[in-house]
Amino acid sequence: MNKKKQLAKNTIIIFFGKVSTQLISFFLLPLYTSYLATKEYGLVDLIQTYVTLIVPIITLELEMSIFRYLIDARKSENETKKLISNNFFVLGLSLIIFSIIYIITTCFINIPFRWIILVDIIVCVLSGNFLQVARGVGKTLDYSISCILTGITTIVSNIILICNFHMGAEGMIISMALANFVCSLYLFLRLKLYKKINLKQTDKKLLKEMYKYSIPLIPNNISWWIVNVSDRTIISFVLNAGANGLYAISNKFPTIISSLTGIFNLSWAESASLHINSKDRDEFFSDIFNTIMKLFTSLGVGMIACMPFVFPLLIDTKYNDAYNYIPYLVLGSVFNVAICIYSQVYLAKKLSKQVATTAVLGAIINILINIIFIKQIGLYAAAISTAISYFVMMLYRHIDLKKYVNIKISKGLITNSIIIFSYSIFLYYQHDLFLNILNLGVVIIYAFLMNKKFLLSTYKTIISKIKK
Repeated sequence: MNKKKQLAKNTIIIFFGKVSTQLISFFLLPLYTSYLATKEYGLVDLIQTYVTLIVPIITLELEMSIFRYLIDARKSENETKKLISNNFFVLGLSLIIFSIIYIITTCFINIPFRWIILVDIIVCVLSGNFLQVARGVGKTLDYSISCILTGITTIVSNIILICNFHMGAEGMIISMALANFVCSLYLFLRLKLYKKINLKQTDKKLLKEMYKYSIPLIPNNISWWIVNVSDRTIISFVLNAGANGLYAISNKFPTIISSLTGIFNLSWAESASLHINSKDRDEFFSDIFNTIMKLFTSLGVGMIACMPFVFPLLIDTKYNDAYNYIPYLVLGSVFNVAICIYSQVYLAKKLSKQVATTAVLGAIINILINIIFIKQIGLYAAAISTAISYFVMMLYRHIDLKKYVNIKISKGLITNSIIIFSYSIFLYYQHDLFLNILNLGVVIIYAFLMNKKFLLSTYKTIISKIKK
């Protein structure tokens, strides 16, 4: 199977798994906005945000290292077992140490839902690690199925706990923990990890090598967290939890793009690692970059054009102000697509330090813009700072990566993207039905013309498969 077909196959398999989780989260918005007050939803969002920060610190990003090293060890069963055994040893030790520190600390700090949050963190660590193990050993289908189970568990438990038992924020956190537990249990049994663990195979030299790869990713992850989350923290302190609830809702729509980026990124990480030393690498990477950026640019402007029609249907009126910040967050999420593509090329070459450096730069810019402008322009500062920090990171990585891989941007992509985004965002704020319909029509035509080659190629492939 050639490079593009393998990438497409893995992306499709992962897509069906991940999209179920993301779509369920998206379509649960009416439930959340109906049953939870803005302050309550803002609190849950803030808690989950800090969980995403804590998890990679606990693991020292070992899950990223185990994924990368398992790819290289696929042809050796003994090496695979050795890697998984070392992974489990460190994982168990890390969770025990963290649990002790957490229990002692929370005796002096009042944290709402402290025990539920502890369980949520533990199962998040396990599910995140097991998911990367599944990818590393090439079990993409099992990875996808586990994501589907996570989505089903989320929706069922949310309906029961929030609608039937009226548990509010507490029910939402329990649902997240339960979903991650189901994911972990499925992968542990399905991958037969219990047969691959032998603590006698613990190897200090191997662990040192793995951590040499993963530890530089910690500042990278923290920086990403700052870019994504400093907004919420600053909003909560400078403004209030209600404002954070509004911002969280406005972020839900661009998160669709981020989620799809993440889905592609999972399969792209594997392809980039497998083909980083291929002779036609630059041509292959450039082709993928341009194709993906055209698709996601079209998706971004398409989302902006659809929002005047979709937003009122999904979101309760008390969250109406969230509408204003969506275009800037969508723009930032499109910049993030390029960042992620470049990031996986760095990691394929095991240049994790460079990834961290560029992420720190973005985090600093994000915080500075937020602090300087949030009192003057409110939530707009958070949305705009995200877009600007992503743009700077994208530009820096594009220039820096040329030292290692030459990814060429196709002619017209940048100019066309600037024009269509400017046009679409301008009409977004006009609040006129005719202009909104016109905007949607122009965006649809743009999307077809920009992606005509890809769409026709996909159509021919599908037709040929059906005929066979």
